[in-house]
Amino acid sequence: MIRIILVLVGLLMSLSSLADKLPPKTLGVFVYPHFELLDVFGPLEMFGSLPDKIKIVIIAEHPGRVKSDQGTAIYAETDLQHAPHLDYLFIPGGFGSRQLVSDKAVLSWIKQRADKADLVFSVCTGSALLAKAGVLDHHRATTNKKAFQWVTEQGPDVQWVKHARWVEDGKFITSSGVAAGTDMSLQVIARLYGMKTSERVANGAEYIWNKDPAKDPFAIK
Repeated sequence: MIRIILVLVGLLMSLSSLADKLPPKTLGVFVYPHFELLDVFGPLEMFGSLPDKIKIVIIAEHPGRVKSDQGTAIYAETDLQHAPHLDYLFIPGGFGSRQLVSDKAVLSWIKQRADKADLVFSVCTGSALLAKAGVLDHHRATTNKKAFQWVTEQGPDVQWVKHARWVEDGKFITSSGVAAGTDMSLQVIARLYGMKTSERVANGAEYIWNKDPAKDPFAIK
């Protein structure tokens, strides 16, 4: 019996070592003119703390500089056509999303990539793009409460949640506005790599993580 236990322990240690050597998963962040700055950089501060586990790729309609709504630009490495396989798809919000809900090419790309991704998450009005692309139909989701009416109009078949910091439904995780995306990203890390890893990342950033998805002080009354 002791020998069997030792063999099993050795096997588990070998599997754990093998998992540590696996290549990082690819996280694709779709940015567009007038995206919300913290929607992107809050989560990327957290995901970027795990370079051995997550490779971040910035994607836009055209490679190069893309200005946020605050004026600060980010550099997109690739365009929609040449983006690599994405294990995780991330759609931030921003005022630019109001124009993109009418862009059929972008919506088609989002749907195709969302269908193939293991996880799909959004911050703020990024869920409007997911909803308009049809990938959130019959799923629970949330969004920025100040833009709640407009966003919900983009997806009448989505089960919109008015009171939530973030909502998980299968492979879809959607958060409320702006800063809520950082809380959501830590939840994604906890889901993928465990609570201890997520707490380590939050502590490293000296960030006070709201772990309760139902704690939403900005919800519609």
